[in-house]
Amino acid sequence: MAAAGAGGPAAGPGDDGAGDGFRTVYLFDRREEESELGERALPVAERADFAGFRASVCQALGISNEEKFVITTTSRKEITCDNFDETVKDGVTLYLLQSVDQLLLTATKERIDFLPHYDTLVKSGMYEYYASEGQNPLPFALAELIDNSLSATSRNVGVRRIQIKLLFDETQGKPAVAVIDNGRGMTSKQLNNWAVYRLSKFTRQGDFESDHSGYVRPVPVPRSLNSDISYFGVGGKQAVFFVGQSARMISKPADSQDVHELVLSKEDFEKKEKNKEAIYSGYIRNRKPSDSIHITNDDERFLHTLIMEEKEKDSFTAVVITGVQPGHIQYLKNHFHLWTRQLAHIYHYYIHGPKGNEICTSKEAGPFNNIDIEISMFEKGKAPKIVNLREIQDDMQTLYINTASDSFEFKAHVEGDGVVEGIIRFHPFLYDRETYPDDPCFPSKLKDEDDDDDCFILEKAARGKRPIFECFWNGRLIPYTSVEDFDWCTPPKKRGLAPIECYNRISGALFTNDKFQVSTNKLTFMDLELKLKDKNTLFTRILNGQEQRMKIDREFALWLKDCHEKYDKQIKFTHFKGTITRPDLPSRKQGPWATYSAIEWDGKTYKTGQLVKTIKTLPLVYGTIVKFFLYGDHDGEVYATGGEVQITVEPQALYDEIRTVPIAKLDRTVAEKALRKYVEDEMARLPDRLSVTWPEGDELLPNEVRPAGTPIGALRIEILNKKGEAMQKLPGTSHGGSKKLLVELKVILHSSSGNKEIISHISQHGGKWPYWFKKMENIQKLGNYTLKLQVVLNESNADTYSGRPLPSKAIKFSVKEGKPEKFSFGVLDPLFRVGVPFNIPLEFQDEFGHTSQLVNDIQPVFEASGLSLHYEEITKGPNCIIRGVTVKGPVNSCQGKNFNLKVILPGLKEDSQILKIRLLPGPPRRLKVKPDSEILVIENGTAFPFQVEVLDESDNITAQPKLIVHCKFLGAPNLPVYSVDCSSSGTSILTGSAIQVQNIKKDQTLKARIEIPSCKDVSAVEKTIKLLPSSHVARLQIFSVEGQKAIQIKHQDEVNWIAGDTMRNLIFQMYDEGEREINITSALAEKIKVNWTPEINKEHLLQGLLPDVQVPTSVKDMRYCQVSFQDDHVSLESAFTVRPLPDEPKHLKCELKGAKTVQMGQELQGEIVIIITDQYGNQIPAFSSSCLSALSIAGVGLDSSNLKTTLEESTQSISVRGIKFIPGSPGNKDLCFTWREFSDFIRVQLVSGPPAKLVLVDWPEQKESIPVINGRELQNPLTVQLCDEWDNPAHVPHVKINLVKASNLKLTPSNQQHKTNEKGRANLGVFVVVAPRGEHVMQVKALYNKSTIEGPVIKLMILPDPEKPIRLNVKYDKDASFLAGSLFTDFMISVISEDESVIKNINPARISMKMWKLANSIVSRPPPNAETFSCTKIKDNDKEDGCFYFRDKIIPVKVGTYCIQFCFMMDKANILSSEQVIIDVLPNQPVKLVPEIQPSTPAVSNVRSVASRTLVKDLRLNLTDEYSNHTGINLAGTVVATIKGLNEEDTDTPLFVGKVKTLEFPFLNGSAEITNLVLAENSPGRDSTEYFIVFEPRLPPLSRTLEPYVLPFMFYNDVKKQQQMAALTKEKDELSKSIIMYRSLFDASKQLIDEIKCQVEEAKLKEAQLRNELKAHNIDISAAQQIPYIEALLKRKLSEQEELKKKPRRSCTLPNYAKGSGDVLGKIAHLAQIEDDRAAMVISWHLASDMDCVVTLTTDAARRIYDETQGRQQVLPLDSIYKKNLPDWKRPLPHFRNGKLYFKPIGDPVFARDLLTFPDNIEHCETVFGMLLGDTIILDNLDAANHYRKEVVKITHCPTLLTRDGDRIRSNGKFGGLQNKAPPMDKLRGMVFGAPVPKQCLIVGEQIDLLQQYRSALCKLGSVREDLNSQLRYLHTPDMKKKQQELDEQEKSLKLIEQKLGMTPTRKCNDSVRHSTKVEVTECPIPPKRMRREATRQSRIITKTDV
Repeated sequence: MAAAGAGGPAAGPGDDGAGDGFRTVYLFDRREEESELGERALPVAERADFAGFRASVCQALGISNEEKFVITTTSRKEITCDNFDETVKDGVTLYLLQSVDQLLLTATKERIDFLPHYDTLVKSGMYEYYASEGQNPLPFALAELIDNSLSATSRNVGVRRIQIKLLFDETQGKPAVAVIDNGRGMTSKQLNNWAVYRLSKFTRQGDFESDHSGYVRPVPVPRSLNSDISYFGVGGKQAVFFVGQSARMISKPADSQDVHELVLSKEDFEKKEKNKEAIYSGYIRNRKPSDSIHITNDDERFLHTLIMEEKEKDSFTAVVITGVQPGHIQYLKNHFHLWTRQLAHIYHYYIHGPKGNEICTSKEAGPFNNIDIEISMFEKGKAPKIVNLREIQDDMQTLYINTASDSFEFKAHVEGDGVVEGIIRFHPFLYDRETYPDDPCFPSKLKDEDDDDDCFILEKAARGKRPIFECFWNGRLIPYTSVEDFDWCTPPKKRGLAPIECYNRISGALFTNDKFQVSTNKLTFMDLELKLKDKNTLFTRILNGQEQRMKIDREFALWLKDCHEKYDKQIKFTHFKGTITRPDLPSRKQGPWATYSAIEWDGKTYKTGQLVKTIKTLPLVYGTIVKFFLYGDHDGEVYATGGEVQITVEPQALYDEIRTVPIAKLDRTVAEKALRKYVEDEMARLPDRLSVTWPEGDELLPNEVRPAGTPIGALRIEILNKKGEAMQKLPGTSHGGSKKLLVELKVILHSSSGNKEIISHISQHGGKWPYWFKKMENIQKLGNYTLKLQVVLNESNADTYSGRPLPSKAIKFSVKEGKPEKFSFGVLDPLFRVGVPFNIPLEFQDEFGHTSQLVNDIQPVFEASGLSLHYEEITKGPNCIIRGVTVKGPVNSCQGKNFNLKVILPGLKEDSQILKIRLLPGPPRRLKVKPDSEILVIENGTAFPFQVEVLDESDNITAQPKLIVHCKFLGAPNLPVYSVDCSSSGTSILTGSAIQVQNIKKDQTLKARIEIPSCKDVSAVEKTIKLLPSSHVARLQIFSVEGQKAIQIKHQDEVNWIAGDTMRNLIFQMYDEGEREINITSALAEKIKVNWTPEINKEHLLQGLLPDVQVPTSVKDMRYCQVSFQDDHVSLESAFTVRPLPDEPKHLKCELKGAKTVQMGQELQGEIVIIITDQYGNQIPAFSSSCLSALSIAGVGLDSSNLKTTLEESTQSISVRGIKFIPGSPGNKDLCFTWREFSDFIRVQLVSGPPAKLVLVDWPEQKESIPVINGRELQNPLTVQLCDEWDNPAHVPHVKINLVKASNLKLTPSNQQHKTNEKGRANLGVFVVVAPRGEHVMQVKALYNKSTIEGPVIKLMILPDPEKPIRLNVKYDKDASFLAGSLFTDFMISVISEDESVIKNINPARISMKMWKLANSIVSRPPPNAETFSCTKIKDNDKEDGCFYFRDKIIPVKVGTYCIQFCFMMDKANILSSEQVIIDVLPNQPVKLVPEIQPSTPAVSNVRSVASRTLVKDLRLNLTDEYSNHTGINLAGTVVATIKGLNEEDTDTPLFVGKVKTLEFPFLNGSAEITNLVLAENSPGRDSTEYFIVFEPRLPPLSRTLEPYVLPFMFYNDVKKQQQMAALTKEKDELSKSIIMYRSLFDASKQLIDEIKCQVEEAKLKEAQLRNELKAHNIDISAAQQIPYIEALLKRKLSEQEELKKKPRRSCTLPNYAKGSGDVLGKIAHLAQIEDDRAAMVISWHLASDMDCVVTLTTDAARRIYDETQGRQQVLPLDSIYKKNLPDWKRPLPHFRNGKLYFKPIGDPVFARDLLTFPDNIEHCETVFGMLLGDTIILDNLDAANHYRKEVVKITHCPTLLTRDGDRIRSNGKFGGLQNKAPPMDKLRGMVFGAPVPKQCLIVGEQIDLLQQYRSALCKLGSVREDLNSQLRYLHTPDMKKKQQELDEQEKSLKLIEQKLGMTPTRKCNDSVRHSTKVEVTECPIPPKRMRREATRQSRIITKTDV
């Protein structure tokens, strides 16, 4: 391509010259008209200069060297010596002219090359051209040409005119499109550059006449409207060839005489390709203006006209496109309005300016009103169509702007220099439609709005599915890129401040600069949305042109809420009633539906019960509102675009119908009076009453009494309306056919159980009579009746219509009984007895069974089988009774007998009835006793039975209550009395207890009398009794048989017998009452018992033998023996006592009297008593004085020197004293006592002697000082033991122990007196030691028996505590200034320990910053209300470990001196505070002018009186910052006062004194004094008009404008009126202040509630989160569980953790070295833990020599320990370890090679280091044990280890092997011997690694931590809920309700006053309150603590007195 481009007519010479160091130049001689027309090729040497070149030109053209001429470029740049080399290049075209300004007399051709730029390859893959997205891309192609024209005209001073001419007139040539502008034009070089494809403005060079190189970006302007949109060197070429086949570029630059013309055509390209010519080469025609001689083609005749227009133009560019495609021509013709509208949309802001086409505003001259884009279309035979894009008023941006009610401007800052300006517009809903404009290219309406098939819309958003933002690049639209939304303007998931539909009423536009990439055809952005939605993109709001850094989501939500409330003319649904489902609708539309009882619409309120009328319904509906429906799940008041209303059609009595229609179909114009008149007219057509007649007689009269069965005659009925007219159906309605009326007849019986309907008929309208009912004869029941006639509807039989009863009539009557026809028995007494009279009640009935009465005399007749009956009389009347009926006869049973008694009453229709009765026997009359004989014989001690019967007068056995028969015996004392109860049966056996007569030896006679005491009329019966003596046992005797002799043992005798012996041969005998001996039978033997044995031999008893008695072994025990006999007649016993006697001597017994212990060196305090006993231990008196010598005493260590033996005569015992032992080891001592052949032992305890020494228990050796960290505990408790002089522990309690020490050594607990326990030991506890660094001593002493026992001296080495905080170090920029409301400088805090090191690993939550304001500059402690800040999260670049940062903390907004103090919470009780930092908060930048004291609103007039004209008497204005702090002290200037009206065009504005409009006042030291501001006399001004005094500060040192202070005042022409209005104005000011205070109170309360609600939600979230975590830890807690349950669970878990910790586990008893600083890790034995016991044993033994070594981080720390221990302690500094040789902890075992198993090992091999766990300092510990253990491996046993080594050495070196059995194989293979065998665990003397805490303990610990957090979260939730409830209760207190009422009243009063004053509504209070309420955002952000605190404080202190 490059070679082809270099060709041309003179390419050959040029190439040759270039090859020989020449360049070819083409010359046109245009000095004269007759000069040659063609070009002249001139070779120029490479090293030639200008002089040589000029000489060559003169020679070539035959010109004299002296002739004057100039050589120029085609751009008329003269060639000189200075620019020759850089301008005269190979192939350049030059002119020879007489002067630079000479006209070009004939045209020339400039040779050009337009090879594509290399970007063609680089950017070729960016986009396909014109991916149209369903739109015709032709307008966008034209826009590319307009872009070029806008860029070309960007420097125009006047009008920027761009014309698009559509030349479709066939008479002027073929169709063409011309784009012409009056821009700066192009030079030939620039035109050449334009032709190069992809030569963008960034790579394009100016022509060689210009020294301008590269692209310069324009300065920023609003909306980036910089016209810098011709950019890439692509769009123009693509556009012209998209539109047509050929393009002619015609251009004339400013200040140039030449016109340059270039033609590019597809045809020419194809021709060159065919001829194999250079395609990208050609010629530029340079000619004079209006020269069209070269246009010879008839197809281009129109060009003559275009070229002739060049005369009038100083500069221009025209693009003429020919060969336009036919499809494009049709589109341009047929859719002229559409594509011009699209162009107006694309260039909207270039045409109308940054604010757009605001139709409602006046158009002023400005920098954006000078662009005229005119489009004209010329067709044959038609008038030209001409339109200016500025005149198009329906492009989308115009529609967006002019349908919007408000806008929200913002700016987005992305990374780099990219800036995006944005605007969001709100399109309100107006009454019944959305105002969001429709886009014909993006239709949003899915169906017609008047479609009434569906009366509700589920989702019919205003914007539809269109994105929010259109995107503009450098001010012009990028059509195919849009941004859907941003996170902060998307509809919230939860309900926000504004309804969801409001988010679909917004449109927007984004304006970017050229820092964002677009495609070369400017159809799409490359990366806009990606950059905008980057997390680092910052959005800010633009207010009044100023950028505000606020929370964009909060600002947008509040703005949208305001727009909704101000501009949406929606329906407001109020009085929420609930949510329902409507089953009458299709399933997808049934619910949910919210119901409401009222709406507010278009300024009117519609509510339930209100009369309304519909429109656009068929038919029209008049009715009453029932309820309103709104689709969706709503709760409370809500705005919506529509809904439905349920209407009861009126009048209800006529229609009885409910309709549901859209709310939009309510007639809002109809008057209520017209609705009521319509309802009244409709009501007059309803039926009113009934007319009843009796055509056949038997009329039923009201309240008539009739006998049962009397008929009711036939009825004739008529229905009459109010006019008396008969009617048979309801009047016709517009709702359909009329309804027929029926008459229903009902006869209703009224009874106590309710009303019963007995007759029911319905009559239709007949032919003879209107309505007819037949005669009724079946009314027979007695009672009260109602005959009811009711009009009902034909279809439903309803007696009401629409809630109104239809006419009815009721006739009341009653029915009574007839004469008697039959009878029955009444209720009888159920008891019928022989001979007892009874009554029979009779009941009579008529023929229908109704009760009747007997009126005639009747003689009843009785008939009964086997009985005789008679009666006394029969009574008549209501109660008929047959009295005195008596019955006699046999009944055979006490229970009676059933009889049928027939009663006959002659004269009745049914004259007889059978009465079934049960006849019982009568009352008792006599007593019958069996046996019948008079004399009866019985034995003494037995009872006699009598058979008795009680009989009535007919000898029937009878019974009755209390029928008791008695029998009394006479003839002896104490005889029994028999009795029996015969009440139930009348007969029984009479018996009782036995008849017993004492000492009877012979027969005896008795009398028995039998009678019934309760029946005196029944005679008694007597009998004679003969009594015989008894044959039963009466006496028992016991005998002891010795040989043939039996000795009687009497009752209670005492028998002596040898102890332990047995009494044998005991017998017994028994006798009856007659002293007769009784033979012992088996029955009698069963009844004999003895108490000394439970088992008795029955055979022995039958022989009279008793069991043997065992005598007790002790003489002190006596045995009581008893023999007893008991049967039914007698109880006998005989007893005796056995006393034991001692046996023969058997044993020697020793007894110690007194204590069993004897102190070492002391005698036994008690005595030892010796006695002789028998075999059972019974003492025997066997000692005498002569037998003492036979006693011997022996014992180990016994000192016999002081032994004393004594005989005690009184007790027959020997006493031994003076027992003493030789000093030795304490313990039990046995003493042996021997006397003759008898011996005994006794044991005494030898204890230590008296205390003489004090010894420390479990304490390290005293040779070294014990290291202890200051403030820490000693490693061991201090325990002392008392010892005697032989070092035996002395168990002496209550000995006082004291600790003696220096005063600077402080121990905690403090030095208290301790006493020894029972073992002589005292535990002084574990002391916390606090002392200066260095060595200290203390000594333990004891006080015993007033003498002091001194203990050992303890040496302590005190080391500083590296973990004890002693102070806080605070770093900050002390030179920083603190401006109110700004951010503090960063504070860096570190906690310093005792050893001056920084403490790390501190929880940041324990560090806090407190700030409070100082009173009178006095430094004080933090007050309770001091503001507290938590530290900031540490950033990645914070390198200082252990430092805490406080960043971005807000400086207080009030000026003053503040104190800052940082606190570190060491524990719950102790807080470490830093030094206080005192700062001075200075005022911020000045922003506004405010009065020092708010003046009242002046009311003035223009009269003569100065007082009436005075506006301001004395006013001080201060300059403040945005937080109302006084500032600007160092500023000086003026304050200008100006009077303005509401309308700025008002010319009657009042003037100041001197008839001036403005006055100036000096401004010094931040204030201005305004005094005596007076109106001019007779000043102009409108009466009763509000004006404003604007006090504007003018301060030259400030570059920005400050907010002025505006003081409103009222102007009057009347003095009296002015005075009245002044009083009203004063009252208005007071009310305004009061309202502001009240609203501040309510707003603060509301803000506090919102904050607490947020805290409640956060607490709920935290509680739920922790509950889920607990569930993951297997603790399932329901949300209903309360604190007590959590406490109990926590207590249980703590107990479980404690139990787990108490379980014994292996521990290292080697004392650890005290960590004197953070550089000491501790001894190796304490650094690791091992779980497996066997592994712990062998590894501990393997490292035995290193276990006591102390590990330090640094060599300095190791050296310090070495010095402190005089070199006795081994130390290991980690900084001295060569770490490259340390093993890799992730390295596999040796039997793995390249990740594969080389051999299968046995014995479970594992690296020994992998069995270690490290509680702390894991990284350092891995270094230590990596060095000590290396690659040591542990296996199960020696065989496994040998096998492993044998296999490993085949492939690599084998490390040391250990076995769990305790064997070791060294790395050199050596094993065996004691040195390679580990001893048992107990032989390691505690130098063993401890076991870690059980895993279950760790799990329980995690559960406890979560439970504690959950408890705190639950408490927090309860607390904030209580706070919320408390605040809500506070809002509903009577005081707050009263304040709300007072506020409402004051607002009403203020409104009335303002109406009287004629003022605009008060803005101060309203606006401030309105803005202050805008705090409720969807996500409910928590305001800063200072704001919350101030708001809360203000809400609490505002009281009624303040108001």
